[in-house]
Amino acid sequence: DLKKAVSLPDDEQMNDWLAVHVVDFFNRINLIYGTVCEFCTEATCPVMSGGPKFEYFWADEVQKKPMKLPATQYISRLMDWIEKQINDDTVFPSQVGVPFPRKFLQVCK
Repeated sequence: DLKKAVSLPDDEQMNDWLAVHVVDFFNRINLIYGTVCEFCTEATCPVMSGGPKFEYFWADEVQKKPMKLPATQYISRLMDWIEKQINDDTVFPSQVGVPFPRKFLQVCK
């Protein structure tokens, strides 16, 4: 039952459960990307797109103006950005008893 597999267990705190699963999802995506990255190069994937109708541009705290990147660079920056968030104790507390930030759910989304 898929719904049961992704439901919060009765004995778990929502933020703790979310944090564990976000990190697990990130690690799994990183592994998957590692297996396909040799097939997606700047020559074969010159833009980050979601099919012919959608193109993604990169922007973050440093790069304010969205810019077009090859898919490999976009994904590399995205994975680095996510890892930075996960490793930031003010965003993803690593110590038991340290409260999660108020906007933790928004960060996870």
